[in-house]
Amino acid sequence: MSPVFDPRVHHRRSMRLESWDYTWAWWYCVAICVQDRRAELGTVDEGAVWLSRFGEILRESWLWLARHHEWLDLDEFVVMPNHLHGILIMNNRRGGSRTAPTLLKEKPLGRLIGAFKTVSTKEINVMRGTPGVAFWQRSFYDHVIRSDHDLNRIRAYIRYNPLHWAFDEENPDRNQSRAKKESLVHGSFGTPQVLELRHSA
Repeated sequence: MSPVFDPRVHHRRSMRLESWDYTWAWWYCVAICVQDRRAELGTVDEGAVWLSRFGEILRESWLWLARHHEWLDLDEFVVMPNHLHGILIMNNRRGGSRTAPTLLKEKPLGRLIGAFKTVSTKEINVMRGTPGVAFWQRSFYDHVIRSDHDLNRIRAYIRYNPLHWAFDEENPDRNQSRAKKESLVHGSFGTPQVLELRHSA
């Protein structure tokens, strides 16, 4: 079952988790938005995302992260027209679990997202002939996944995100019908997830 989608809650900008060390081996959910929320990554039609050339570059750059960092795994993710949602698993190959974080001594989460942005922006700028031009917003959202229940709800949110695009506040052409939005928000989909605003990357 998919979690409730409420853009007023899901995109709320809260501060990063103050007590958390983002170099710890753990499970994280992130959301990364295109500069000015331009819908350049594709379109959504009948609940399916059709990626543009930029969207394909973005998808390959996301997969590159795990190929380039042997201690990183990728879980559920989706490329939307102007943003990406994804779950990253920063592993301690020597052991550890989601019940007790361990020090990874590798790149923190912010540097991983920075590497992803750098690689994808470079390829996109080559394609469009705009060297040095920013493609991503400076900040990104993150959520520290605290339990299996939390993980499963976030997986469902990501998986069903294209179905909610018409009501997503990131969608410049979103449907403003109050009746339809209330029907979705108050349906039997579970509980919304909140992503926390991180520092720049």
